[in-house]
Amino acid sequence: MHNIKSWEGMLDLTKVATISLAFVVAACSPPGSSRVTQDVESSLVQSMPSGVEAISFLGDTLTPPLQPDDVRAVYMERYEEAERALDVAPANVDSLIWMGRRTAYLGRYRDAIDIYSEAIGLHPEDARLYRHRGHRHLSVRELDKAIADLERAAELTEGRMDEVEPDGLPNAMNIPTSTLQFNIWYHLALAHYVAGDFEAALDAQRNCLKVSVHPDSVVATSYWMYMTMRRLGLEDEAQELLDSIDAGIEIIESVAYLDLLLLFKGERSLGDLIGPSGDAATLQSTTTSYGLGVWHLLNGRLDDAHGVWESILEGRNQWSAFGYISAEGELARSAVR
Repeated sequence: MHNIKSWEGMLDLTKVATISLAFVVAACSPPGSSRVTQDVESSLVQSMPSGVEAISFLGDTLTPPLQPDDVRAVYMERYEEAERALDVAPANVDSLIWMGRRTAYLGRYRDAIDIYSEAIGLHPEDARLYRHRGHRHLSVRELDKAIADLERAAELTEGRMDEVEPDGLPNAMNIPTSTLQFNIWYHLALAHYVAGDFEAALDAQRNCLKVSVHPDSVVATSYWMYMTMRRLGLEDEAQELLDSIDAGIEIIESVAYLDLLLLFKGERSLGDLIGPSGDAATLQSTTTSYGLGVWHLLNGRLDDAHGVWESILEGRNQWSAFGYISAEGELARSAVR
């Protein structure tokens, strides 16, 4: 099983219990209702040592992931561009958003959250700020705060026209595949899913599918939606969703999600999808591994599912990936049952 590590050796039992409490309360309480969760999260943030971005749901300290030198050089160049733009227009909402995004791409998620919080003080009605801050609260395992931010973003965009969201890390074709409202509902659904609130996750996923205008968005939403439906026992509806997915759909980014949907359909084999793990893990292999664990789970092999999810946590470079976060959530919920 995964070891619970500490800031100075082993976390004492009080800290472990507190971390577990934060996750359990977030998983079991209605969105935005848990003052206890917020107090626990605030206490954890204040007590974290320098350089630690988050405490995992299993009690591990998470530091900014290592990035290849060439990748980090590009990120730093774009960060400095955002910094210069913000110097010119320090109150401009677009400059603040890009400063937050470029900061987060360097693994400085808490600094990004602070930037978005400052921006919200200046522009409290801009849904984009809550969408991005909610995403980064999810990255640092603050589910209650993530849900509150993303629900606020949904309120602010209700009844409004959607807008394409520019990619911070453009794909190979330099074609944005998502919109503001898609990202709001997608991240909200994921926060509920990680917490184990599958009914709330499905409600958000249904809204997400309505604003999934690109094939990549449709595939990504359908992947999480299928797993959620199966776990809620909605077998017929899940099968209908799966039947709508075709191997020939033209996608740009959502390759792992499409492969997993085809695995669920029986059109891919387990061997086709297994990728690198541990320190060699990539974003795609982490995404795929989480789905393989769910595939085992849906086929009644709980031990195999847990084994796959445990293997994801052996490497730390992908700890902000949704597959990694979801695997943590699975193992944490199992530990407290």
